[in-house]
Amino acid sequence: MKRKYHLRNSRHRARTGSGNSQPTEQMMTFGEHLEVLRQMLLRILAVTLAITVVVFCFKDATWRLLLAPSQWDFVTYRWIEHLLQGLGVDFHFAEYHIQLIATDLSSQFMRHITTAFHLGLLGASPYILFELFRFVSPALYDNERRHSVAVAVVIYALFIVGVLMTYFVLFPISFRFLGNYSVSDQIHSTITIDSYIRTFTSLTLVMGLVFQLPIIAFFLAKMGLITSALLSRYRRHAFIVIMFVAAVITPPDLMTLILVSMPLYLLYEVSIRVVRWTAKTD
Repeated sequence: MKRKYHLRNSRHRARTGSGNSQPTEQMMTFGEHLEVLRQMLLRILAVTLAITVVVFCFKDATWRLLLAPSQWDFVTYRWIEHLLQGLGVDFHFAEYHIQLIATDLSSQFMRHITTAFHLGLLGASPYILFELFRFVSPALYDNERRHSVAVAVVIYALFIVGVLMTYFVLFPISFRFLGNYSVSDQIHSTITIDSYIRTFTSLTLVMGLVFQLPIIAFFLAKMGLITSALLSRYRRHAFIVIMFVAAVITPPDLMTLILVSMPLYLLYEVSIRVVRWTAKTD
């Protein structure tokens, strides 16, 4: 006898008071659930591979974009110069040139493939979120579905902001400092392309996760573990922790420390307001 799995039953829907839609008695076997999951994974894989192939084929444009933060005249430096000049400060970044090398015979080709796949995942991420939501949405009530969409959009938006923060601020300034740092005039830096991409990827993931602070605060507030009063009381301590974290993930440069600490502290202030809003809506 086949064992049936209810997505939702009408008695449970009525007990929770979710009466804004008509209950359905859709029933699926465990094997049918697995088949739906398999088809979803195949669609995700197909879209990811398609974007990966496109990125791989547009090699020149892709690597021009990836290597841009390593240039001495990167757009961030020009923005900072224009900002300071608008404030009456005649400031210009010093020109520098750092050579990127490949030490293994196949390193450039393999790095091209892996980087194209990572960018394919990033490009397919909105579709992946859509497929995941479509898979779990039949098991959600209408209000849960609306909240899930809002949370997913915010999570993705914050991650993208973290990626942009890494690309335009954290990585170029870190590369400029670390690439030009030397313990002796007899030592010259030649950085491998593998080291370049690994550092870029790791910083991107770190910042993408750090920018999830408001979402983490939202769920902690839902569980009753934190309050807005608690976060406000420890605002000074949080500022010190943020400065310490920024100092760890950035080179020992005052400008970089400020550029990274400011948005992180802003996220903390946003988290306080998110927790306060959560308390009002509960």
